[in-house]
Amino acid sequence: MARAAAAAQATGTQPSTAGLTRRPRLRRRPGPGTRAAGVGRARRLAPLAWLGPALILIGVVVLWPIVAMVHTSTENITPIGVTIGSAGTGNFRALFTNSNLPGILIRTVLWVVAVVGITMLVSLGLAQLYNQRFPGRRITRWALIAPWAASVMMTALIFRWMLQPDNGVINIFLHQLGIVHRFNSDTSSWLGRPDSAMAWMIGVAVFVSLPFATYTLLAGLQAIGGDLYEAARIDGASRWGAYRRITLPLLRPAFVVAVIINLINVFNSFPIIWEMTRGGPGYATNTTTVFMYNLKQSYLGEAAALSIVNFALILIVVLIYLRVSGWNRQEDS
Repeated sequence: MARAAAAAQATGTQPSTAGLTRRPRLRRRPGPGTRAAGVGRARRLAPLAWLGPALILIGVVVLWPIVAMVHTSTENITPIGVTIGSAGTGNFRALFTNSNLPGILIRTVLWVVAVVGITMLVSLGLAQLYNQRFPGRRITRWALIAPWAASVMMTALIFRWMLQPDNGVINIFLHQLGIVHRFNSDTSSWLGRPDSAMAWMIGVAVFVSLPFATYTLLAGLQAIGGDLYEAARIDGASRWGAYRRITLPLLRPAFVVAVIINLINVFNSFPIIWEMTRGGPGYATNTTTVFMYNLKQSYLGEAAALSIVNFALILIVVLIYLRVSGWNRQEDS
C-alpha cells in the first residue's frame, strides 16, 4: 500500500481505494436515563387516550352550552327569537327588578329545605328498618324501588289525576271519610290553592326522593361492623347511646352524599311542579327552575340570565359538597 501511494504521488493520481474496507460507524445506544425519561413520558400521556373522549364529551355537552347560555344572557332577543342587538347587563337588571323574583326565591328555599329535610328523616327511619331482619324484607326493598324506577313526570301526572276536584281518587276517598263534603268545591281543589298545592307537591317530591336516600343510608349502615355494637354493649352502652356515638358518626359520609345529591335534584326539579300546577295560580307555586321556563316564553334573555343565577347556585352547592365531604383529604391520605 505504501508503494502504491508513492507511485500515485509520483504520477499525480489519487491512490485507489479498491480492496480497502470501511469500518462500520457504531450507533450510540441511549443511556438508562434517556430510556427512563421516554418511558415516564409515555406513562404520563397514556391516560389521555382514556380521558380524551370524556373530555371532548364534557366540552360539547357541558362547557359549550354554558358559553352559549352566557352569550344569550347578554343578547336582546324578541319573543319570536330574533336577536336585535346586545343587551349588556340589561337582562340581569330586568331580572333582579322583577317583582315576582323575591317571593320565588323564598319559595325555592322553602321547597328545597322541606323536601330534603323530610326525605332524609323518613329515609333514615326506613334505612334502619330495612337493616333489620324481618319476614318479607326483600319484597319491601324491591317495592321501594318503584317510585325511583318510574318516570317523575308520569308520577306527577298520576297524582294530578288523583287530586282532580270532581272525580279524583283522593277526593273520593276523603269524601267517604267525611273530610271533603262536596266535589268541585274550594275544599276539593287541592291544586287550586297555593298553600295546599305546595304541600301536595312536597309530598310527591318526597315520595320520588325516598328510594335513593334510603338505599344510600342503608349502604352506609351495612358498612358498619357488628363488633362495634358488641363492644359498646359490653361496655354498658344503651341502644340510644350506641346509635348516637357509633351509628350516626359512621353514617355521616353516606348522609352527606344523600343530602347533597338530593339538594341538587330537588333544586332542579321541574316535572313535578310543571305537571301538577304549571307553577300557578299565577306565579304562586313557581320555583326558580319553573320561573325560568315561564320567562323563556316572552323574555328569552331574562330566562338565560336566570339560568346563570341557577347555575351559580348549583356550583356553590357542589363546592360545599366537596368541602364538607373532604374529598381532597381522602385523596391525600
